[in-house]
Amino acid sequence: MKALVLEEYNKMVYKEVPDPVISDNEVLVKVMACGICGSDVHGFDGSTGRRIPPLIMGHEASGVIVEIGKAVIDWQVGERVTFDSTVYRLDDWFTLKGMYNLSDNREVLGVSPGPWRRNGAFAEYISIPQHILHRIPEAVTFEQAALVEGAAVALHAINLAGVNPGDICCVTGSGTIGLLIIKLLKISGAGKVIAVDTSKKSLARAKEAGADNTYIADDKELGDKIKDLSGGRGVDISFEAVGKSETVNQAIDVVRKGGKVILVGNASPLVQFPLQKIVSGELNVLGSCAICGEYPAILNLINTGKLRVDDQISVIAPLSEGAVWFNRLYNKEGDLSKIILVP
Repeated sequence: MKALVLEEYNKMVYKEVPDPVISDNEVLVKVMACGICGSDVHGFDGSTGRRIPPLIMGHEASGVIVEIGKAVIDWQVGERVTFDSTVYRLDDWFTLKGMYNLSDNREVLGVSPGPWRRNGAFAEYISIPQHILHRIPEAVTFEQAALVEGAAVALHAINLAGVNPGDICCVTGSGTIGLLIIKLLKISGAGKVIAVDTSKKSLARAKEAGADNTYIADDKELGDKIKDLSGGRGVDISFEAVGKSETVNQAIDVVRKGGKVILVGNASPLVQFPLQKIVSGELNVLGSCAICGEYPAILNLINTGKLRVDDQISVIAPLSEGAVWFNRLYNKEGDLSKIILVP
């Protein structure tokens, strides 16, 4: 089969590779669409340390089952599917406690941190364990289904936050995940939703996604402006969707005493932390890791038209042109959002 391979850092090659071989509990999926995630772009140059080449990246995907293993039940050849990005153990302590995203020895599609390597979906075919599969509703396209993984990440963060109707929320970072958090906050009944970003174009997208107020990140009066919107206190819940020291600190700075900070971004292995503000303000700081059961809800929201994702797709391109689009995203060329690659 053909695949887009990270052969070395900053070098993607479209080439022939061996077909996947499925185990008894897996299905073989013909990939119909796969999105380029921001984490893939960061992994492209090795900055995250979680994509050691050679590797086939890609974890935001959809396709059609073309082969099933001997132990597979309730799945048939020809079914349209998408799948979780986390391959977790069913007998793990965390899985049995309802936290499969934290399962020991879990693997992530298209990721290779060193101890293990799991090829992803920038390829014609991919093998997928049956327990992470999800059927795509008839009204949902393959391209829309490639956005489900990111939307499920956003919903998981919101579920962890325990958003109440009327809560004032701030989202720092208006990339793909940040925009999906904004959309889902509005669906979830949040009150005022504030977006903060370094890019005016990104803030324009945040406004279209439903943000009530948008602010450029280097605004020296940002803290005061956000306090003015929240009775002088600060926001109830602050979501950070970048993963850098400056954005983490900014997300913490705008939250009220006793409020919550949800860290979703994961671009940097280490960040500086304002310990005294967190302790003296009794802030609840939570990390949000991947997805834990949110796929069905997202598929239903897209199927019913309550969640729009098409507006976040900038380009649908052949997988053979993937190296070009990776370079354009890495170099921040053009006003690009989600790129979908089609084998």
